[in-house]
Amino acid sequence: MEQLGWDSCDIIIVTGDAYVDHPSFGMAVIGRTLEAQGFRVGIIAQPDWQSADPFKVLGKPNLFFGIAAGNMDSMINRYTADRKIRSDDAYTPGGLGGARPDRATLVYTQRCKEAWNDVPIVIGGIEASLRRIAHYDYWQDKVRRSVLVDSKADLLVYGNAERAIVEIAHRLAARQPVESITDVRGTAFMRRTDDPTSSEWFELDSSNVDQPGRIDTLISPYQTIEETAESKAASCVTGQVKAPGLEDGAKPIAIVRKPQATAPSGKIQMPPRERTVIRLPAYEQVKSDPVLYAHANRVLHLETNPGNARALVQRHGDRDVWINPPPIPLSTPEMDHVFDLNYARAPHPRYSDEHGSHDGATKIPAWEMIRFSVNIMRGCFGGCTFCSITEHEGRIIQSRSEDSVIREIEEMRDKVKGFTGVVSDLGGPTANMYRIGCKSPEIEAACRKPSCVYPGICQNLNTDHGPLIQMYRRARALRGVKKILIGSGLRYDLAIKSPEYVKELVTHHVGGYLKIAPEHTEGGPLSKMMKPGIGTYDKFKQMFEKASEEAGKKQYLIPYFIAAHPGTSDEDMMNLAVWLKKNGFRADQVQTFYPSPMATATAMYHSGKNPLKKITRSAETSETVDIVRGERRRRLHKAFLRYHDANNWPMLREALKTLGREDLIGNGKHHLIPTYQPVTDGSYESARRKNSTPTGVRTSVAKPLAKQVLKHPASSPQTPRQGQVLTQHTGLPPRDNGSRPAGKAAPQRASGKPGSPQPARSPAPGTRMTAGGKAPVTASRGVKRPR
Repeated sequence: MEQLGWDSCDIIIVTGDAYVDHPSFGMAVIGRTLEAQGFRVGIIAQPDWQSADPFKVLGKPNLFFGIAAGNMDSMINRYTADRKIRSDDAYTPGGLGGARPDRATLVYTQRCKEAWNDVPIVIGGIEASLRRIAHYDYWQDKVRRSVLVDSKADLLVYGNAERAIVEIAHRLAARQPVESITDVRGTAFMRRTDDPTSSEWFELDSSNVDQPGRIDTLISPYQTIEETAESKAASCVTGQVKAPGLEDGAKPIAIVRKPQATAPSGKIQMPPRERTVIRLPAYEQVKSDPVLYAHANRVLHLETNPGNARALVQRHGDRDVWINPPPIPLSTPEMDHVFDLNYARAPHPRYSDEHGSHDGATKIPAWEMIRFSVNIMRGCFGGCTFCSITEHEGRIIQSRSEDSVIREIEEMRDKVKGFTGVVSDLGGPTANMYRIGCKSPEIEAACRKPSCVYPGICQNLNTDHGPLIQMYRRARALRGVKKILIGSGLRYDLAIKSPEYVKELVTHHVGGYLKIAPEHTEGGPLSKMMKPGIGTYDKFKQMFEKASEEAGKKQYLIPYFIAAHPGTSDEDMMNLAVWLKKNGFRADQVQTFYPSPMATATAMYHSGKNPLKKITRSAETSETVDIVRGERRRRLHKAFLRYHDANNWPMLREALKTLGREDLIGNGKHHLIPTYQPVTDGSYESARRKNSTPTGVRTSVAKPLAKQVLKHPASSPQTPRQGQVLTQHTGLPPRDNGSRPAGKAAPQRASGKPGSPQPARSPAPGTRMTAGGKAPVTASRGVKRPR
């Protein structure tokens, strides 16, 4: 501020992430966008929240505080799917955890109010976006109020915030009271239930589970009282009162219940969407009624298309949370403007180490991940129920121009320290949705489908990958660019519509492995995820392998799968494990379903109902979803994904017997798990060592196994059963060949004690060894899943 000659900031942004001036970090985008509008913007990154003093360091802002928890929800950032505290934080220097509070939006807002009580506060980011209505909170296992109510902020901005935040800033700069800013798309605010400013809206009451019945001819909300009385011979119309100040003959507009009208054709006419608000069940209702919660979630997701969405309102006590329709997506020139701003493309200098570098102890892992990547688009029309992209960025794809992307690659090549010629990613939420969308703007504006690719690809969807292929070719032809990789997740059901794209991708842009996400193999869970069947994966795999062979390359697919997703039975997970064994996959990192706020799958988890279909209170007329609850069952589903881990075999044997599939237990190649049980201690070393269970530490997962270990210590041979020959794998100690120094005992096999030597084994043909010569991993099949 001193260098710039500022005596104050117009806007101060508080964020839970370390400040990285790069367009992949939301607060950098918002700050640079506001700066381009002429505002003086300050950033307070990861402040100490124990007092209000760190929030005063830049002085009092002239317009407002902008608050965000960061690029992730602070609870998801801090806790695992098993509600255990993470030891790391990818958005903090050095990857250290604990740099932001739980529910950071609430804490930061409170501290800003303590610092300057009269300054308006606008909250935003992914945390505020996904908590804008009453939402199920996985960590407290209850429905919490809207974050706007709990934080007592003045405004909430959700989704892509450029349009909304620019308008709010200009209106506050024009000295408009923040209370009067109630008409900005993509915002939410509080309003008294009897506020007269809401009298010009039509209210559709959806606060109860719909019960279809006889449809009567309803009263037109456009008629005056006299006209209504004349046509219906009624003395009054409930809720229909002339507004003060109207001239004679004017048609008043008022809030009425279900204000439908009958057109001359006999069809029901609805009031104009731009002046209609849908009343969701109140917080006091949904917090104690899971069925109503599922109903509210369904209604909200039906109102996410900017072309036809209506406003939503939800009562919290004596006030309403009023949610305006989603923001209009940015056009390509607007996207170019946002991404062409003057980003430093580096972390703030305060995070540099003693050598002035960001590659040492203060390295920010999230920055390292996107350091040499380029974001080419926003949004996703996949609609996967466990994902929050649709609720935040929307279904409509917002793409940059090819020229803008090329300029960023050139700038990265010329300015970013450490660039070696390899671009790590050209992507976004999905790698291959660039410039793909509805063929008709009119159809797109009217569509209310939650997905454009489920249960099949919509006939109105343009699946042309031509613009993306052209961009790839132009980008890799740039001087100084050696390789362009695609690191974003690939939508393979779209890719198979363009064999040319698959060939281009596999030939030039795969660095040995390509990650895709079938998520499951069984129809039950896939239907709850809104994901395509495994047959689509098989078709893509054939195309991928054919293109790899033609290119003369050995390349492999890394499929991602989810354990414990709503709608997944134990038998489904068993069938997935059989599929993994048959196809030679050994998953190392296992992804367990994580109920994020406001996601459709989270509504399933909480209510046991399927919001993708009709919601009723009767199990006969609405679908009940199998929910994977409890530590033991969630562990079992994870164990099926890691069927190759001997620590899981006792649990899996018990489960297979319960499922009547003892035929999968045996020592043949076609069996899922063996009959023998090696000596183990419950330890597990993952690709990310800090996620490992230390060797020799028995965990609750391994308790049943520990009892078996004690029965047959590794130091003494086990008694062989009839027809069995003991080997080193089934309990026989290593043979003493006289090579050990005198006085040293024979090493125990798999004793689990630190420092215990293990029998040396040569890797089998076609395998590669992990670091330190640990377990052999088949290059074509035993691919470790990266995080």
